[in-house]
Amino acid sequence: MKKNNLFQKLTFALLFVTSWMSTAALAVNDLPGGPANWQLNLQPGATKIAQEQGWLHWFMLIICTVIFVAVFGVMFYSIWKHRKSVGHKPATFHESVKVEIAWTVIPFIIVILMALPATKAVVAQKDTSNADLTIKATGYQWKWGYDYIKGEGEGIAIISTLDNEHRVMSNNGAKGVDVDDYLLKVDNPLVVPVNKKIRIITTANDVIHAFSVPSLGVKQDAIPGFVRDTWFRAESVGDFRGQCQELCGKEHAYMPIHVKVVSAEDYAAWVAVEQKRMATKMDDPTKVWALPEMLQRGEKVYAANCLACHQSNGKGGGAIKALDGSAVVLNSDASKEIHVLLNGQNNAMPAWKQLSDTDIAAVISYTKNTWSNKTGQLVQPADVKAAR
Repeated sequence: MKKNNLFQKLTFALLFVTSWMSTAALAVNDLPGGPANWQLNLQPGATKIAQEQGWLHWFMLIICTVIFVAVFGVMFYSIWKHRKSVGHKPATFHESVKVEIAWTVIPFIIVILMALPATKAVVAQKDTSNADLTIKATGYQWKWGYDYIKGEGEGIAIISTLDNEHRVMSNNGAKGVDVDDYLLKVDNPLVVPVNKKIRIITTANDVIHAFSVPSLGVKQDAIPGFVRDTWFRAESVGDFRGQCQELCGKEHAYMPIHVKVVSAEDYAAWVAVEQKRMATKMDDPTKVWALPEMLQRGEKVYAANCLACHQSNGKGGGAIKALDGSAVVLNSDASKEIHVLLNGQNNAMPAWKQLSDTDIAAVISYTKNTWSNKTGQLVQPADVKAAR
């Protein structure tokens, strides 16, 4: 029996080491501007606010640790030193004015020492005045929309979603994944210039989200119907990553934030490119499209915005309804599907008003003529514009 037990223990140890080595072989590296392996502390701050938060974290932790050690040290020393087994007898005494004053004044002083730097940091966090750039971050289920509303780049609007390759990895159970930025890679990052004060206005289109980038020291709830704001000033170029930090539904884990901080020159170049892209997307809503070119555009819109939920085969899954064979999609009255895209449906289908008339018309035409849906129907941008 003893030999069998020893053999079992050795086998278990060998399996453990093998498993550990296989895991180590797939280990990812620390992600600059994002999480690190075995991270126990806050991420390194790239802004003065984030650095102040890190300092406050340690300051408060040290004070609390000293209080804990002092209080429990005295308590356990007293219990041990004055125990009954060594002959001590309970003392009889009444309240002491000096002790009452001491345990009132000392905690008051400690609280003041903690409150002063904390209040200074909190007030600084809320000072969004004199911003060089103002960006509205809108939370959607489940992606972020960024609108540059003041400063260089005014008028630019982008939608930022999880990179589809990462979603595929997740759908496959993340087997063998050794990607440093797993579930943190997006198609369109939020680009800002270095050493500029960036004001972020947050709101949401459907449920409560939270815009958070730890390295930049920002976390602000995005609430439907309300406008909140925060700010940051990055002191170095680089990529800084965060995630929605408010449980917002089944795809909460697929809502990353990527802030790309670049030099002033690179930012100006990016603005020029984006403005040209915006100009090309300003399609004439009265233009009459042919079905082949509309389907080609619709396929791209579907891949960027619909694929995550409805899948490439249009079958959906779970609470997500299938588009292949859908009564709404097959209906000869296209206004029904237009209404769904503009206003959403139930709690599963968000509104897509942020898309252009042409993009909505294209994706509807695509769904009506793909998979087993061979309706031959073509929706024009003018139809969408009339329904808005």
